[in-house]
Amino acid sequence: MNFEEIIGNKKEKDNLEKICKANKIAHSYIFLGKQGIGKKLIAKEFSKKILCLNEQTGCNNCKSCIEFETENHPDFKIIVPDGKNIKIEQIRDFQSKVYEKPVISLKKVYIIDDADLMTKEAQNCLLKTLEEPPSYVVIILIVSNDSKLLNTIKSRCIKIVFSSLNLSELKQFIKDENIENKILERSDGSIKKLIHITENKDLYKEIEENFSNIMQKSLIEFWKSSEIILQNKEIVNEILDYINLIFYEKSNNNSDYVNSKKYTNAIQIVEKTKQMLKQNCNFDMCIDYMFLKIWQELFENS
Repeated sequence: MNFEEIIGNKKEKDNLEKICKANKIAHSYIFLGKQGIGKKLIAKEFSKKILCLNEQTGCNNCKSCIEFETENHPDFKIIVPDGKNIKIEQIRDFQSKVYEKPVISLKKVYIIDDADLMTKEAQNCLLKTLEEPPSYVVIILIVSNDSKLLNTIKSRCIKIVFSSLNLSELKQFIKDENIENKILERSDGSIKKLIHITENKDLYKEIEENFSNIMQKSLIEFWKSSEIILQNKEIVNEILDYINLIFYEKSNNNSDYVNSKKYTNAIQIVEKTKQMLKQNCNFDMCIDYMFLKIWQELFENS
């Protein structure tokens, strides 16, 4: 794969290309943007170019590029969360190897995926390496929410912000001219969400019908729609995100300030529910709470 094959974020890809050609590669980067917009793919291609033996071009022919494409490159590693977090033990393991000289290339590259899931202990541990990195090491932190990173980490990294994909870019990826724009819009510029929604079209169509037409439903009818969530616990966050996109659209398209504010408040209720679920609160009670509060917001507070 090369940059041209990765959809979206042309400006950012061009800048990374220039960095490689000019051999002005920094020690550490933060790749920031929504999940599912191609940050990891771009980080991997950037890594291949950095490690390339042919003037950082990603030539696909040198020993480094061949080893990279077969996922056997000794100078490249991706660190991913162990469970819900990236733990201090993982960063210590990385640090035990970071001072070993490169085997094939002139540099070594480490990608920390979902770096915003590092524990505070892991971040403080990583900071020691970021403060005095070996000259041959490049570290790329892939994050969706950089507010979870220590300021001392952010100050030592070059931040590159990646944009969500637009509708034409999403269509280019899905290669389906007949796909509804509504589905593309609901994917929020994320290929990951688009794939998920298209693979579960019937489910999301039902969610759309229930939450787009709340004002036409009775309390009993609305409450019955909670079964959709209760029966799909494994993808609850994706469903709640989708509901919030519906509410966001309702809020933006509503000319009545009071009603617009109600949908904005409904979004906050859904976000609070997500936080409660993260804290391992009782699932059924959280969903019941959400439906009750949404109904109160949209109807009882009228």
